[in-house]
Amino acid sequence: MLKKFASVAGALALSTALVTPAMAELSGKLRIMSDMSNPAPRAIMEGLAADFDAMHPDLEVEVEIVDREAWKSQIRNALTADAPDVINWYAANRMGPYVNAGLFEDISDMYANGDLPGLDSVKGAMTLDGKQWGVPYTYYQWGIYYREDIFKELGLSEPTTFDEEIANCAKILESGRKCYTIGSKYLWTAGGWFDYMNMRTNGFDFHMQLATGQASWTSDEVRATFANWRKLIDMGAFIDDHQTYSWQEALPFFVKGEATAYLMGNFVVPHLREGGLTDDQIDFYQFPKIADVPMGEDAPTDTFHIASAAQNKEAARAFLQYVTSADVQTEINAGSGLGQLPVNSASSVDDDEFLNQGFEMLSNNATGGIAQFFDRDFPAEMASIGMEGLQEFMVFPDNLDDILNRLESARGRIYK
Repeated sequence: MLKKFASVAGALALSTALVTPAMAELSGKLRIMSDMSNPAPRAIMEGLAADFDAMHPDLEVEVEIVDREAWKSQIRNALTADAPDVINWYAANRMGPYVNAGLFEDISDMYANGDLPGLDSVKGAMTLDGKQWGVPYTYYQWGIYYREDIFKELGLSEPTTFDEEIANCAKILESGRKCYTIGSKYLWTAGGWFDYMNMRTNGFDFHMQLATGQASWTSDEVRATFANWRKLIDMGAFIDDHQTYSWQEALPFFVKGEATAYLMGNFVVPHLREGGLTDDQIDFYQFPKIADVPMGEDAPTDTFHIASAAQNKEAARAFLQYVTSADVQTEINAGSGLGQLPVNSASSVDDDEFLNQGFEMLSNNATGGIAQFFDRDFPAEMASIGMEGLQEFMVFPDNLDDILNRLESARGRIYK
């Protein structure tokens, strides 16, 4: 993996587009701390560091890989004790604690000056308080994966509106199947359903207001979201007893054709293929339109940031330019690397049906904005309490008033 990446990265290093005069004068040490600890991401990170080092003879690039889960509790200490120059983290509200603590560098000028071309679709995900605090290097789409063969059997087409979605679901139920599989045992999958129901009912901006504590859980807008969601629940659209299944345990319902669709991230595709389904049997569509609001999407985004206490900010900025360039993003997200989507709209993706569909949707059709998923956009405690309520609603929808009152009470306490 390292040799393969080094050969490609070496070729990229010859590109004069990536080596500006300012970058060519970099010197000193660039310290990068990364949580890309799984084998393939680690190889990518080490390859990036080695290539950037080779591009700048007077610069020493040092990379330290830390465990991904441990990093979640170590990041604050790392940024305060002996801060590296560049670190990995996540976009949107997950940046909030470190932006508010003054630990991330404001790089708004890089976006304003055109130093980061191709990132317009995700600029909002890097923005807090009207400023930009880092750059994205990979993301992946969420949407509805469905049994194309069963849709053809039933004479169904991909819906573009919620009314069409409901009409399709009625025909699926008539055929003796469920419309959706889901495993909500670990709660977060219910968060995905809420994200889409809320963004499609009220728009991305309202969804972010709710995530940041500015909107009320007992508002008419939120109640409208749950009313739309309940239309599917009351139809019996979801598999029975989904609260007893993990997301993996819910896969066989889809593979066996007992349920025809799965709202999930693109990481589900290899599991569907491993289950014996071919690409001719499965397809993907964007979550349909409900209200006349721009179409926001869930696309969890991994990012690089400059520590405000960085010692070599010039080199750190140059590295951010390098890692967001179209060619580099193409390579690190290729199937032999992360197997996800490049964020730079000028990049290309592997010849994979679902990656291409996701890239097109996120680059051109995510008109509302890019959300990071419920448990990233909401503060950790609010996310935990919220997802418990969302799962409860899916099982006991008559409990809605109690659920919303609990969430509103938690909002008043947590965001205070």
